[in-house]
Amino acid sequence: MKKIITTMLLILLATSSLANEIYIQQVGDSLDLDITQTGDNNMIGTSTTDVTLNGDDMTFAITQVGNSNTIVATIKGDTYTGTWDFLGNNNDVTLLCSSASAGSCDTVTLNIDVTGDYNVFTFNIGENGDASGSTVEFTVTGDGQVFNTTIDGTNAAITVVIDDGTSGLTNAAGNTNDLNIISSGGNGNVVDLNITGSGGTYNVTQTATAIDQKVTATFSGDNANVDITQSD
Repeated sequence: MKKIITTMLLILLATSSLANEIYIQQVGDSLDLDITQTGDNNMIGTSTTDVTLNGDDMTFAITQVGNSNTIVATIKGDTYTGTWDFLGNNNDVTLLCSSASAGSCDTVTLNIDVTGDYNVFTFNIGENGDASGSTVEFTVTGDGQVFNTTIDGTNAAITVVIDDGTSGLTNAAGNTNDLNIISSGGNGNVVDLNITGSGGTYNVTQTATAIDQKVTATFSGDNANVDITQSD
């Protein structure tokens, strides 16, 4: 009986070790943080114990290779530069920038590169802090993505490039991506879409207290569902 119990414990330990978890609470300026995770079911923060980085002039880069990984991160500060790379399917990423802080994520440069299917990305930059000068770029190869991107500020540039027509990934012949972009606050916000693949739902809403908002969109494929709303 002792041998059987020992074997069962070893199996349980081996199973739990498949997932890696990272939780960070940080305060201070000029942080340079690089995180790389390889494997499935890894976590960088959770909905209750997230990654919170508090400071200005921050560089925070993430690479995740694998499936069903999650990221929940909060950045509190004025200047942030990030490069986030994902290779895998069914990943879930949430970023709040300047959540309930004195800073406003005033200048944000964020590049997201994705290869895989059925990933969910939620980015809220500025929130109610009126950020300015944000540059956010998505480059995606894959199908079935969900993007929820909200930027509150001025002179924001959001670029989304999606290609599932030649990816060779799951369901690559039919685009089922769901893109929701809201840019608000003031003038000068620009959204640039370049979509390759059939189908998909794309919603862009721009609201501002001034003028000079732009949306440029190129679609290559059939049966796209596109809604663009601008108001001032």
